[in-house]
Amino acid sequence: MATYKVRVATGTDLLSGTLDSISLTIVGTQGESHKQLLNHFGRDFATLPVDQYTVQCPQDLGELLIIRLHKERYSFFPKDPWYCNYVQICAPNGHIYHFPAYQWMDGYETLALREATGKTTADDSLPVLLEHRREEIRAKQDFYHWRVFLPGLPNYVHIPSYRPPVRRHRNPNRPEWNGYIPGFPILINFKATKFLNLNLRYSFLKTASFFVRLGPMALAFKVRGLLDCKHSWKRLKDIRKIFPGKKSVVSEYVAEHWAEDTFFGYQYLNGVNPGLIRRCTRIPDKFPVTDDMVAPFLGEGTCLQAELEKGNIYLADYRIMEGIPTVELSGRMQHHCAPLCLLHFGPEGKMMPIAIQLSQTPGPDCPIFLPSDSEWDWLLAKTWVRYAEFYSHEAISHLLETHLIAEAFCLALLRNLPMCHPLYKLLIPHTRYTVQINSIGRAVLLNEGGLSAKGMSLGVEGFAEVMVRALSELTYDSLYLPNDFVERGVQDLPGYYYRDDSLAVWNALERYVTEIITYYYPSDAAVEGDPELQSWVQEIFKECLLGRESSGFPRCLRTVPELIRYVTIVIFTCSAKHAAVNTGQMEFTAWMPNFPASMRNPPIQAKGLTTLETFMDTLPDVKTTCITLLVLWTLSREPDDGRPLGHFPDIHFVEEAPRRSIEAFRQRLNQISHDIRQRNKCLPIPYYYLDPALIENSISI
Repeated sequence: MATYKVRVATGTDLLSGTLDSISLTIVGTQGESHKQLLNHFGRDFATLPVDQYTVQCPQDLGELLIIRLHKERYSFFPKDPWYCNYVQICAPNGHIYHFPAYQWMDGYETLALREATGKTTADDSLPVLLEHRREEIRAKQDFYHWRVFLPGLPNYVHIPSYRPPVRRHRNPNRPEWNGYIPGFPILINFKATKFLNLNLRYSFLKTASFFVRLGPMALAFKVRGLLDCKHSWKRLKDIRKIFPGKKSVVSEYVAEHWAEDTFFGYQYLNGVNPGLIRRCTRIPDKFPVTDDMVAPFLGEGTCLQAELEKGNIYLADYRIMEGIPTVELSGRMQHHCAPLCLLHFGPEGKMMPIAIQLSQTPGPDCPIFLPSDSEWDWLLAKTWVRYAEFYSHEAISHLLETHLIAEAFCLALLRNLPMCHPLYKLLIPHTRYTVQINSIGRAVLLNEGGLSAKGMSLGVEGFAEVMVRALSELTYDSLYLPNDFVERGVQDLPGYYYRDDSLAVWNALERYVTEIITYYYPSDAAVEGDPELQSWVQEIFKECLLGRESSGFPRCLRTVPELIRYVTIVIFTCSAKHAAVNTGQMEFTAWMPNFPASMRNPPIQAKGLTTLETFMDTLPDVKTTCITLLVLWTLSREPDDGRPLGHFPDIHFVEEAPRRSIEAFRQRLNQISHDIRQRNKCLPIPYYYLDPALIENSISI
C-alpha cells in the first residue's frame, strides 16, 4: 500500500467554506487512485483551515500529474459553493506536490488541477497532460464569450445567462429590487453584475466594504437636499461642504490654489491626467498665437520663437473632443468645447499657461485668452480647459486606456492560457476583480440612468464617442512607457514626478518580467512556437484593438524581447498606470471648479464680459455636481481586500527561480516606496500615487 498525505486549503473569505461533499482522485504516471471521500468527524472545508487527510492506494502512482476534486451533494443540504486555495500531496517518497486552484466550485462538478510546475505546450509530452490543456481551454472558451459593448470600443466578457429558479411563494406586495440604492442619485443596472461567475466577482469582504461605504454617503447627500437642488451654487466656498471631514493635504491644496496659474500648470505634470502634455516645436496654424500676445509672460530677453527652439513651450490639444453634441441636464441644455492650451516652462521651474483658445477653429468669435485678460475671463477660460480635462481623463486615460483594455487582456488570458502556463501564472494576479469593477462601471457610468446621462454634458453617447475616437488612434508605442515620454518630448522635464515614479516602477517591473520570461523561454523559437501564447496575443489584437493594423499592436510575437515588452505593458497597464489616473481622482475633483463634468453656458466668445455671476452660472448646478462627485467618490475609493503591487499570496509559481524573482521584485518596490516618501517630505504637494505600497496589483476599483 502507498500512503499519500493530503492537505486541502479553503479560502479566507467569509463564505469560502462549504457543506458539500468533496472527494479526491489522484493521477500519476504509474496509475490512478480510486475516488476517495475527504471526510473527518465534524466540519470539513470551513473557511481558513487547512484540512489534512490520508489517501491509501494499492500501488505507488509514480510522479503525480493531475488531481480531480469532486464536489457532490451532502445529505439534504442545498448546493453550497466552495473556494479552494490549493491542494498539497506528500508522496510516499516524501516529495511534496502543489496543485493550485484559487477558484470557486459553485455547483456539483469535478475540477481537474495540474501540478504547479509552469509548462508551455512544448514542455508537455504525456498525452494525459496535453489533453488536459486542450480540455481546460475548450471549457473556458465555451464559458467565456466575447461580446460587443458599444461598436468601436474593446469587446468585453459575456457569460451565458443563468436563470434563477422561479419563486413559488413570491409576495405580490413586495416589488422586485430594481437596482436602486436609497439616496443614490442614479439607477444602477446590477443585472450586469448579478450573474457573473463567482471567480470574477468581488469577495464578500470587498462587496460589503463597497456598499457599506456607498449607502450612508448617498443617504447623507439625499438628506441634506443636495441631490434635489437644481440651482446654481450661491458661493464658491459652499462647494467645500460637500464632503465634510473627507479631506487630505492634496484636496485642501486644490481648494485653496485651484485658480492659480502655477497649480493649473502643475496638474499637467502631476495631476490625475499626466500623460497629455507634449512639447511644442511649432505653433499650429489653428492656434494663431503671436509673440506680441505672449511675450510679457515669457520673461525678459526672450521671445516665443526662442522658447520654442529651447523646448520650453508645451501644448495641450483637446481636438479629439471637437463637435460632440451635448444633452440636457436638470432641464437645461449643456455646452461643450475642444480647447487648446499653450504653456511655458520658465526658469523658475514652473509650468504656466500663457494662451487658451476654446475652439479648434480660430476666428473673431474665438478669441485667444491670455493671463493679462480680466480675472474672470482668464479663470473661466482655464475652467473650460479643466472641463475638457475631465473627459480626457475619465473617458480616455482612465476608463478606456486602463479599465477596458485591461478587461480585454484578462478575458483573452482566461480563454487562451491554461493554469499551468507560465504566462497565466505571471499575469493572473493582475486580473483580480477587473471584470467585476468594469461591470459595475458600465452599470454606473454608461447606461441611460447612469452618471454620463445625469451628470455629464456629453451624455452616454457623447462620452462613448470620446472613447471610440481615442481607441481609433491608440497605438502600441504609446503604451510603451519609455517611448511615450520621448515621443511627447517630456523625457527631461524637471519636476515631472509622475514620469520619474512611473519609470522607476516600470524598470522594476520590466526586470521582474525579464527574469520570469527568460526562465521559461530560453530562445526566440520557444516564443514563436508557443501556440497558446500566440492565440492570446492574436485575440487581444482582434477583440481589444478590433483588428486595426494602424494601432501597431502585434498579431504575433517572435522573440523573447518582444514578449518581455508585451507582458510589461500588460502588467503596467493593469496596475501602476491605473493607480496614476485613479487614486487621486477625489483629491483633484472634490473641488468641482477644478474638474467640472458639465458647463451650462456656451464658451465665451468675447473678452470683458465674464463676472463672478456668469462664472457661477456656467458651472454645474448643485444636483449635477453632487451626482458626479458621489459617483466618482464611490468608484475611486479602494474597498478592503486589496493586494499591493508585488504582493502575491496565491502560490502559482513553485520553482525556486521565479520565487526568488518575486522576492527581488518586492525588495525593489520597497526601495522605490522609500525613495518616494523621502522625496515627498520636501514637496508642498506630495506625489504618492505611484508609491508601490499604494498601487494595486490589478484594477479592482
